[in-house]
Amino acid sequence: MAASMAAEQKSAEVTDWAARIGWLVGLVLFVALVYWLMREGWKWRGTLQSDLPELPTAPEDPGPAKLSMSGRYHGSTTAGQWLDRIVAHGLGTRSRVELTLTDAGLDVVRPGATDFFIPAETLREALLGKGIAGKVLSEGGLLVVTWAHGDKLIDSGFRSDRAAEHTEWVDTLNDMINKSSKTEGAR
Repeated sequence: MAASMAAEQKSAEVTDWAARIGWLVGLVLFVALVYWLMREGWKWRGTLQSDLPELPTAPEDPGPAKLSMSGRYHGSTTAGQWLDRIVAHGLGTRSRVELTLTDAGLDVVRPGATDFFIPAETLREALLGKGIAGKVLSEGGLLVVTWAHGDKLIDSGFRSDRAAEHTEWVDTLNDMINKSSKTEGAR
């Protein structure tokens, strides 16, 4: 009986390293293909948006700062379409941000990404939002600034390191926009 039990015992199967390595290489190639396709899609979107003019730069002397804020830039989209990300001219690149509001406009300084300036006359609206192109926050967690660039209205999303600042920014920007539109209407 002991001899029959010993005859029935089998050793553990030997790992087929060639098959495992083949699957691993296949998986790595698949992931690389997906990332390459995502990158090509990003570049294609930039090509489709190439009609967007160059971004304005800050004037030499923008005047004294009304407000300043440090936080994160979450991206820009076509106004009213929070999933239609704009990637042309680096507007799709998320980054840290230093915002400064002056009478001349809104200076957006982004370390490691393209800085830009939103002239006061192109500002259209500021509001508290909850999401923009791949970033969803709690209600009022995002400062969304709508501005005109070329023939396109753009929403840009910012989040302050101190979210309580957002309301002051919205109020100040909208007051500035309302004063500007009244002045233009009086001419």
